[in-house]
Amino acid sequence: MRTDFTPPGKVTYINARLLDPASGLDSRGALLTDGRKIVDFGSKLMRGSDGWDVPSGIEIVDCAGLCLSPGFVDMRVQTGEPGFEHRGTLETAGRAATNGGITTMVCLPNTNPVIDDMSVVEFVARRARKAGLTKVYPYGAITKGTQGEELAEMGLLSEAGAVAFTDGYKTIASAKVMSQALAYASTFDLLLVNHPEEPVLAAGGTMNTGETSTRLGLRGIPVMAEVIMVERDIRLAEMRETRLHLAHISTGEACRVIKQAKARGVRVTCDTAPPYFALNETAIGDYRTFAKLSPPLRSEADRLAIIEAIKDGTIDAIASDHMPQDAESKRVPFAQAADGGVGLDTLFALTLELYHNENLDMLGAIHMITDKPARLLNLPAGRLEVGRAADLVLFDPDRGWKIDSGKLVSKSQNTPFDGRPVQGSVCRTVIDGRTVYELSGPSRS
Repeated sequence: MRTDFTPPGKVTYINARLLDPASGLDSRGALLTDGRKIVDFGSKLMRGSDGWDVPSGIEIVDCAGLCLSPGFVDMRVQTGEPGFEHRGTLETAGRAATNGGITTMVCLPNTNPVIDDMSVVEFVARRARKAGLTKVYPYGAITKGTQGEELAEMGLLSEAGAVAFTDGYKTIASAKVMSQALAYASTFDLLLVNHPEEPVLAAGGTMNTGETSTRLGLRGIPVMAEVIMVERDIRLAEMRETRLHLAHISTGEACRVIKQAKARGVRVTCDTAPPYFALNETAIGDYRTFAKLSPPLRSEADRLAIIEAIKDGTIDAIASDHMPQDAESKRVPFAQAADGGVGLDTLFALTLELYHNENLDMLGAIHMITDKPARLLNLPAGRLEVGRAADLVLFDPDRGWKIDSGKLVSKSQNTPFDGRPVQGSVCRTVIDGRTVYELSGPSRS
């Protein structure tokens, strides 16, 4: 990990497989940066079959045929700071993110104090700048204190830098409050993001309702808890003609409802997270608390339906849903354990499983964690473009490794993927032209 703040000079990345899902680019070529910006890229920088047209005095990074793409964008991250620094801080989250190729992340407002005031938005921005790692954008809370009762000043929070609005992992239970929030948002063209789970149906539940919950003697959370809230929010958004985003969709039935809403012109989008296309409820095993998530891991049929929804475009993006929890919160009986798993370190490798399993092509998989989430939140990230910030990731799509919770960079290490073999390693992460993470591999000259 590098923390050098020296302004970068001119750097040319040669012998790269350039990937830009936004434009469909997938070809051998080079990319030139000058300071913080991309100034040129493409196969035109090659000279002959083996040579590279690089002017003298420019630093050269030989990518050795590896993939060079826009830095990854994670649209759902709980950092812990301010207020819960024992779980994670903006700096530790930034280190985990850069390790995983994430150059932009958007943090939830469930902090202490809650991000429902301009001063907290400014605090987050200031702390992120000081760390000098992954770029951090905050969500603003929809309701004051994320209590689901009184609307926060979303217009002022937007002016202060909040990119969208959510109560994070808390559902806005009141249809009246959600309707008011959507009406308010339509005035300013703001995006609202809700955690779709009907709280009365989910109350006391610890895992997905089904045979596994019965066998383990655990109270379940039914699929309908998600579907009912998805249906409600879509109807309200349709009535208000307002943008709506639904977070971490986990059920096939919810995907069906969302697909139908999109077909009739509702301005609804959604994301999912790796646990919901890479795991099912059997990962809980004998009460593995690291696999206790919100929403819970679902059935194998739901997992396959999530993959199909990614493939057909119903699901618009993939987020890590990074939710750090300290060891004490997980080393308790399953029913009492805190929900959540870390995901910054593993977002890329798990998303790449969609490519290795032939569900998506390479550009399709990378698109889900670059330009697609960036466009949803109107962020200046996620694509290769002359004049844009040089936020880049160099990766080897075939390099295998095993997820080991004890070796994760995240301060908390509660991953449901502990012990899972994956393919895809980040070799270098570049932010504003600065190399902030480098793994041994590609050579420099």
